Amino acid sequence: MPLPSGFEWIVILVIALLILGPGKLPDVASAVGKSIREFRKASADVQESVKVDTSPLPPAPVPNQLSPVAPPPVEPAPTEPSAAASQPASQATTEPQH
Repeated sequence: MPLPSGFEWIVILVIALLILGPGKLPDVASAVGKSIREFRKASADVQESVKVDTSPLPPAPVPNQLSPVAPPPVEPAPTEPSAAASQPASQATTEPQH
């Protein structure tokens, strides 16, 4: 929407003067000015808070010495199979003697 040109502003001011009268026109203009200033201030505050909220986080401090990493556990090498391990599970158990 384009802004009013010079002649259009004069027409707007004349209509405002006729509606409000010469006594109230300065008070209304002052109230409008304060409202615009307050709106701009609130808008700047919102823009600043959004800018702060979306700023990247600072990098985390890196410790000077890295802690040693424990090696993964190693399973022991398989040993020679025992006699009990080579037998089937049903024969490996000892049966009570009568």
